[in-house]
Amino acid sequence: MSEPVHLGGGVEWVVDAFGCDPARLRSASPMKELFARAIADLGLKPVAEPLWHEFGGEGGASGLVLFAESHLACHTFPEERYASLNLYCCQPRPEWDFALRLRESLGAERVEVRRIARGHGGAR
Repeated sequence: MSEPVHLGGGVEWVVDAFGCDPARLRSASPMKELFARAIADLGLKPVAEPLWHEFGGEGGASGLVLFAESHLACHTFPEERYASLNLYCCQPRPEWDFALRLRESLGAERVEVRRIARGHGGAR
């Protein structure tokens, strides 16, 4: 019997966090902790070290982790009290409580999570 063919696709979570604590958004540290927790909870497999950039002063931070099964990225905007995240997985993963975790890590007042099926395998 032959191996099943993976036709591409998966699931993407697009996350917007509003009303965040601006001081927490200026540092990559809270996002690094959030990423570490998501990676552990979801069993993701990084293929390289995470990339982080802090813009300094009143600026925010950006981060990216590349996985065997896709990526996790974030951008923070202290001046808007806003953070955006994107998690894309081409392998099935359980739902993760982004809202709870962003309230804990960034003090988010409101979190919107959109789950988008991608490609042929996205409806899993």
